[in-house]
Amino acid sequence: MSSAASRLSHIATATAGAAAAGESNEPPPAGSAVAQEDDGLSGDIGYRLPPKEIQDIVDAPPLPVLSFSPNKDKILFLKRRALPPLSDIAKPEEKLAGLRIDANSNTRSRMSFYTGISIHKLLDDGTLGPEKEVHGYPVGARINFVTWSQDGRHISFTVRVDEEDNKSGKLRVWIADVESGEARPLFKSPEIYLNAIFDSFVWVNNSTLLVCTIPVTRGAPPQKPSVPSGPKIQSNETKNVVQVRTFQDLLKDEYDADLFDYYATSQLVLASLDGTVKPIGRPAVYTSIDPSPDDKYLMVSSIHRPYSYIVPCGRFPKKVELWTVDGKFIRELCDLPLAEDIPITMSSVRKGKRSIYWRADKPSTLYWVETQDGGDAKVEVSPRDIVYMENAEPINGEQPEILHKLDLRYAGTSWCDESLALVYESWYKTRKTRTWVLSPDEKDVSPRILFDRSSEDVYSDPGSPMMRRTDMGTYVIAKIKKQDGSTYVLLNGMGATPEGNVPFLDLFDINTGSKEQIWESDKEKYYESVVALMSDKTDGELSLDQLKILTSKESKTENTQYYLQTWPEKKQVKITNFPHPYPQLASLYKEMIRYQRKDGVQLTANLYLPPGYDPSKDGPLPCLVWSYPGEFKSKDAAGQVRGSPNEFPGIGATSPLLWLARGFAILSGPTIPIIGEGDEEANDRYVEQLVASAEAAVEEVVKRGVAHPDKIAVGGHSYGAFMTANLLAHASHLFCCGIARSGAYNRTLTPFGFQNEDRTLWEATSTYVEMSPFMSANKIKKPILLIHGEQDNNSGTLTMQSDRFFNALKGHGALSRLVILPFESHGYSARESIMHVLWETDRWLQNYCVNGASKADSDSVADSENKTLSASGGSAAREDLSPEGSSYLPRSLLW
Repeated sequence: MSSAASRLSHIATATAGAAAAGESNEPPPAGSAVAQEDDGLSGDIGYRLPPKEIQDIVDAPPLPVLSFSPNKDKILFLKRRALPPLSDIAKPEEKLAGLRIDANSNTRSRMSFYTGISIHKLLDDGTLGPEKEVHGYPVGARINFVTWSQDGRHISFTVRVDEEDNKSGKLRVWIADVESGEARPLFKSPEIYLNAIFDSFVWVNNSTLLVCTIPVTRGAPPQKPSVPSGPKIQSNETKNVVQVRTFQDLLKDEYDADLFDYYATSQLVLASLDGTVKPIGRPAVYTSIDPSPDDKYLMVSSIHRPYSYIVPCGRFPKKVELWTVDGKFIRELCDLPLAEDIPITMSSVRKGKRSIYWRADKPSTLYWVETQDGGDAKVEVSPRDIVYMENAEPINGEQPEILHKLDLRYAGTSWCDESLALVYESWYKTRKTRTWVLSPDEKDVSPRILFDRSSEDVYSDPGSPMMRRTDMGTYVIAKIKKQDGSTYVLLNGMGATPEGNVPFLDLFDINTGSKEQIWESDKEKYYESVVALMSDKTDGELSLDQLKILTSKESKTENTQYYLQTWPEKKQVKITNFPHPYPQLASLYKEMIRYQRKDGVQLTANLYLPPGYDPSKDGPLPCLVWSYPGEFKSKDAAGQVRGSPNEFPGIGATSPLLWLARGFAILSGPTIPIIGEGDEEANDRYVEQLVASAEAAVEEVVKRGVAHPDKIAVGGHSYGAFMTANLLAHASHLFCCGIARSGAYNRTLTPFGFQNEDRTLWEATSTYVEMSPFMSANKIKKPILLIHGEQDNNSGTLTMQSDRFFNALKGHGALSRLVILPFESHGYSARESIMHVLWETDRWLQNYCVNGASKADSDSVADSENKTLSASGGSAAREDLSPEGSSYLPRSLLW
């Protein structure tokens, strides 16, 4: 996990939804197949544990997530546990319309949760008051969808308790009084449950919630016919051009469509804190419910038939309606048809109205955008998008008002007031991005461009406007007034520089473009960033002398803490004191290094060395290089420095940094830019640029004397796994072995585009073939470990990709191993799975990196291990060496 992601994982918005938390930090339950030692050659080895120094880091308890009250005077500490047991993710799930559904709880499957909630007051001096536990809910409850009421006096959340036989319980909505911490069910009836397939619930005022519930009249789920009524037929006799990416978990037949309707259909219910309950509307597949800022209207979105067997539910026919808050239908805003034909070209979109929202600065004004190019980015037209707005209930036949016309693709709006709004547009092919200044209610003021730049040019990024909360509970651009009466907006920027990111806060004059920096991160030791504006309790302009912000602060060796900063003194008060998550690595060495590719492109990477390492005494180390390629339109942008040398190294459960505890040097995130300048497509020189970047990285760590040239391994996840396989095929002189997790290796299996490639296989046949390591399996001579989740649902990375790649490697005698993780998806979550992945990775690194299995002895190692397989009764030609009845064990294949 990146340090930025690590920081954000500790902060929840005031309307936090499903918990981004783990599920269990307990040892595997009795009966789980977990063992410590094995030679790793047989297919029935069970789940293994990595060395203790790695286990201890992974099993460290995670820090809580923070959620601030609307008035910024209280903080929730949302407690969580680490990795869930395999039994949690092994629960049955329905795969329907691109979703995975836990049928028993009527939620998305594999939903993580919080284990407890505590409340702290934020005192006037900036420190935290004593902890107050939210109480009253069942012991062992799994908590989700923690949300503040608009006045901050209550919080709402869901509770589920596991039933017998390890079945998930259904979700019930609970309410807690913030002052007392006492919690109770929202509904008096125990038969009213939340339907959390799409939206969950929303506060419509301080005393009422609108809840998506399972219809109380719903019967048993439809039964799959024992005999089909006919063949499955898809037809294109109309000769439509329909190109789609490699989506997974789609509907397969009419039974699947009925099952999707069964689980996704909700009944909307208004529920007051006094116990009053009122169903509104008819049952339907509601996907979002959005109250107007003045709480008088509801914008209700739903999807309906006809469904599709080739695209997920996000492209199903969509209806958006306007209701009164008590459920009376007013009018239909749109009814969009099935969208199977969205072009695969980047920046293409759905036809018709899209991005329909409420203006944040008005009581009940709608705005949206409509494409003028039919959604097809290849069509040249001006304007390309038009932004409209209108009142919720137009008077006397009023027509929608054109807010702005755009020649690029609409990318969002930030509202302030009747005199100021910012509208954004962008275009992927050119990386161009523009920010427009509008006066939405002043017709005599013409729109003008505020910023016109490349999205890749991080050095020119001026920052984003900070938002303040209004009395209506919405968020608008904050205006700051100085003592002389001048008014500014606050721009919060990451401050990218050639020396690394130095975040800043600027007072920016919208009219003149002048700016004044009022805060900047420490540059020498710490990395600081602005997290939120804390002085937004009143509407209107905020005084600079009363400005209060929340910042985070960290260093290479000190984990993230949060601070309050107040003006005019710029006094800083620390409000958290989280312990170091892995003190055993507290003294690790980190350096952001810079070096150059042979074509002159500047590259960067984070070099990590183990605690106590002394290059003069210890000499060069075995090194693990872990990366993920990126695409750029210019060499200058590709060479810009991203990130900070002072960021804290966040170590996730499968992070390569875990091998610092095993004495490795780690080269994390070396930039591997794939550049296509002008009309050139980046991927047409993918292999050439990939190899050149890797050569520069290896040369740098060897030159520094920290990495042994014969003991450098390479690895990556997803597109990083694709990178790893290509490097072993085309740059075998650089690496002793590779680790590829959840990758796609044969691009002919993703014929309508992948990653940012939007040409089809038939338009760029040579590129698809040359980029596919599957086609170069005969060139891979170094040991490669393939790991994949058996239930991978990421577009393009089907588990079949690793199966077929392993067969290709095996067919050419490559030293390779395939590990398939039961029940796991694109990323791995169960403790047993993750520990086994770490064991496999550590074993691979010890055998083929530390112990120096070089190119010359790869064949002899393979021969030796194959003999072991043969002697133990194994078969080198078998796909699955697991014994019958061991389907819950990882499938490990070795050649």
